[in-house]
Parts: sequence; structure tokens; C-alpha cells
Amino acid sequence: MLAVILGAGEGTRMRPLTYTRPKVMLPVLGIPIIEHIVNSCVEARIKHVIIVTGYKEEFIRSHFHEAQHGAQIEFVTQEKQRGTADAIGQVKDLVDERFLALNGDSLVNPLTLKSLAETQKDSAVVIAAKRVKEPINYGIIDVVGDAVLKITEKPGKPVSDLANLGIYAFNPMIFDAIAQIPKSTRGEYEITDAIQLVIDQGDKVRYLDVREQWIDIGRPWDLLYANELLFQTLECKNEGIVEPFATIEGAVKIGRGSIVRNGAYIMGPAIIGERCEIGPNCCIRPITCIGNGVKIGNAVEVKNCVIMEDSRIGHLSYVGDSVIGQRCNFGAGTLVANLRFNEKPIKIAGVQTGRRKLGVIMGDDVHTGINSMINVGTSIGPGSIVGVGALAAGVYPPGSQIERKGATH
Repeated sequence: MLAVILGAGEGTRMRPLTYTRPKVMLPVLGIPIIEHIVNSCVEARIKHVIIVTGYKEEFIRSHFHEAQHGAQIEFVTQEKQRGTADAIGQVKDLVDERFLALNGDSLVNPLTLKSLAETQKDSAVVIAAKRVKEPINYGIIDVVGDAVLKITEKPGKPVSDLANLGIYAFNPMIFDAIAQIPKSTRGEYEITDAIQLVIDQGDKVRYLDVREQWIDIGRPWDLLYANELLFQTLECKNEGIVEPFATIEGAVKIGRGSIVRNGAYIMGPAIIGERCEIGPNCCIRPITCIGNGVKIGNAVEVKNCVIMEDSRIGHLSYVGDSVIGQRCNFGAGTLVANLRFNEKPIKIAGVQTGRRKLGVIMGDDVHTGINSMINVGTSIGPGSIVGVGALAAGVYPPGSQIERKGATH
């Protein structure tokens, strides 16, 4: 049994984070989403993995070339991102047996993959499905018994509560169906259209009712949600230096070469990467994941954040419920608001996040000046600058210059 992981997409809904990296390389608990998926495959005893790459594929390829992951990993390039069916079709010449196919942006439990690999081997397709509370937000399958009759993408009136998880077991005959389908209204070749064709031709398509945890990461703030769930299993591990008057409370993981200075107070669960400098006299609150090479200055408070590699949070700053890209630099006294006065859920670019607390989604290489402010639900593109004393509020494209009103140079 082998697994095909789809990692070619650009991930436009994850901007500004995906301007500079593929979506599947965004971190959860400090490691890329796609690495979590490969690890799940290995735990499910699937030792052969083919990753379909495309957008900024060098990030994915170099990551897996640099380390051993317990699986034989091959790469296939989807030259143009023309849909999930086209992506799966790229592996046709490499596959001559039943195989699993997974989206590269959803975290899946190894038990789900093991069950999918072992069940209903006489079926042309087995779809992993999960019962959800709001089926209108998902692709839904219509079933009789364990047989799938129809797949509908985000129906206005759902016929069931069984959501299609984008995880499949395929017989190689799926490649013939892929070759026959037209483009969808979105201008792409959809794997759900190929599966529907298999159903219409009278072949067996069944579903697996998934009971294990499944985490779909479709928007930047979903990284915070994923951390909240997975942090529950974090175990303490200290490979760095903790000075005698620093306080560590709860499950905290500290990487090699990192130092936690006197007066720092870290409340787990939290992860401190390698080569980090924390403090002195700062507060790291729960559900915070700090990447390698990050510096947290004096009198800084960080809460429920993802802070990626080599970023620096200058002294007297506050950052809460935010995702911060690589190599960002916060000038002293930068404050990030994360709660509306009326405490209603926060929107970004008109999209409802469902979160009552959400600060900033910040791309790579953003710099903020001293005493700058960032309002709730702000998105800042990579390479932007927030000037001294400026207020950032709203959505900013890459390379923006955000200045305080009336500022002169």
C-alpha cells in the first residue's frame, strides 16, 4: 500500500502566509502540515509516499531531502495546478495497485489511514467521511447503507451530515475515470467528478465512517485551532538552558541551543524551538508555538500564537492570538489587539473566522516601528512596514507602507 499526498496547490485562502511558501509547509506544533501527514502514514505502516508538488515545490522537496522520515518518498510535479483529479493523474505511471490519496492540508489520524487501507478492498473507491454539525460548509455524500450514491460540493440543502474528508482509497481504475471527465465550472479537473463517474458507471463506491480526529486547515487562523487540539498531547522536554530564576509551568518543550533567561515565566503547553532567546522578564502564555531562532525581548507577553523562524518580538510588546511569519521584527512597544469591544466573532476581509479572539495574520519579513499598533483581525502581507506609532487595521498587500497619519520624513 502506498499513499499519494497532494501538495501542489498555492493555497490562496491562506494568504498572506502563502505568498512565500506552499500551504502544506505551514507549521503546526513547529513542524510542517505535510510532515504530520507523512508521519501518520508511517504510523499506519504505509512506507511508500508519493508527494505531488507544484507551487514553490522547492520548499517541500528540500525539507524531505534533509531528513529521514521513515518512508520512501518520491516527488511528482504538477506543472499547472488544474485540480485534484489532474494532480492524482500525475502518478498514473507510478501506481499499479490500490493506493490512498490525501489532501496535503488536513491532519489525519493514523488509525483512519490504517482502517481505510484495510477495509472494503473489493470497492473501486472508498471515501473517508465524517459526521459534521454544519454540513453546508462541506462536500457531502449521499449514501444508502455503506454505498455512496452521490457527492455534492457544499450543497445548499445537505442530504446528509456525512462530510467528504478528501481522503480516499482508490483502485487504479480511477485513472481511466480521470481521463474522461471535463473541467468543472471552476475550470479544474475535480476528483469528486471522477468518483461520481465511477458511481454512474455502476462500480462500487463505499465510505468509511471516521470517528477519529480530523483537522482541516483552510484558513490562517485554523493553525491556531490545530495547535489548540494537538497541544493536548505535548510532553515536557528540555534540551536548552533555563536560568535559575525562570519559571516553567506545565508541559513545555525547549529545543537545543535555546536559553530561557531569568524572570521569564512560561505557562504550558508551549513549544520553544531551537536557538531561541527568551526573556529576561517576559511571559509566554499557553498554546504558543515559537519557531527556531526566535527572540522574545524583555517585558514581552505572548499568548496563543504561532511565531515562525527567526522573528523578533522587541521589548514591551504584546502579541495575542496571532500568526507571525518568518523574519518579522517587532519594534519596542508594538501592541496587537485581539478582542473587539463588543466581543463578537472577528472577520478578516469579510470572512467570518468564528473566533472571538484573533490578532494579526502577518506574512514574512514584516517590520513594525516602536509604539505601533495592530488592530483585531488585521492581515499584513510580506515585506510590509508598519511605521513608528502607526495603526494597522484591515488587509494590506505585500510590500505595504503603513504610516501614522500626519507623519513626516
